Amino acid sequence: MNAVRKRARWLAPAAVLLALAAVISARAEIPLAERRSGYADLAPDTKAMQDDDTSNPGMLAVLDGEALWKTKAGNAGRACADCHADARVSMKGVAARYPAFEPTLSRPVNLEQRINICRTERQQAQPFASESKDLLALTAFVGMQSRGQPIAPPADERLRPFLDAGREAFSRRLGQFNLSCGQCHDDNWGKRLIGNIIPQAHPNGYPLYRLEWQSIGSLQRRLRNCMIGLRAEPYEYGAPEYVSLELYLMWRARGLPAETPAVRP
Repeated sequence: MNAVRKRARWLAPAAVLLALAAVISARAEIPLAERRSGYADLAPDTKAMQDDDTSNPGMLAVLDGEALWKTKAGNAGRACADCHADARVSMKGVAARYPAFEPTLSRPVNLEQRINICRTERQQAQPFASESKDLLALTAFVGMQSRGQPIAPPADERLRPFLDAGREAFSRRLGQFNLSCGQCHDDNWGKRLIGNIIPQAHPNGYPLYRLEWQSIGSLQRRLRNCMIGLRAEPYEYGAPEYVSLELYLMWRARGLPAETPAVRP
């Protein structure tokens, strides 16, 4: 029995590796006119779940985020709304422009990091923990104010080296499977891998609700999942390497509509 189990443990990864190898081809970036949201590949019932705010489970996080937006916090006793007033006006289009360059750090930060900078500097409160319920909720609330707006990364020359680093990371082979992001999501999107449609992997719906997770999660959580799936060592949440990759992914998705909070399988 032990021998059978040992053989099964080796056969399963080998089968996955063979399936991955079957879809790998030469690297080629998707033409801009052919780029499409992962929404296009959803099953009809999943599309319906995302389209109806009363059915979209990600809206629970948005409601929590709205409450946090109005809640005074920290030694400053200040709420987000005290500085930014009505989020429907002040935050419209903001999420579609992140990651953005942060001069005090001399590097880009994503939306979650920007929220925590405001929290520590303006509210004089402890930062939210990475992937915490409160940080995801406030990010989802801010992100929803850009729903329908086109993804529009900043035209900021200070971002150029980080954008290039993200592009390189997208093309770099990783892990024991020795595969890059682009080999799946640029070269073989629309094909099937072990029964699932390979998406183009655009980040226009994050934070989003994944049926697999049964919860809302950030883009960095998804990137970590992919790295672990390739049997590569993931970075820590908030690592500059992730932010550079997020920057490139947003540039790659430029023009697509923001969908936060999206729903995905």
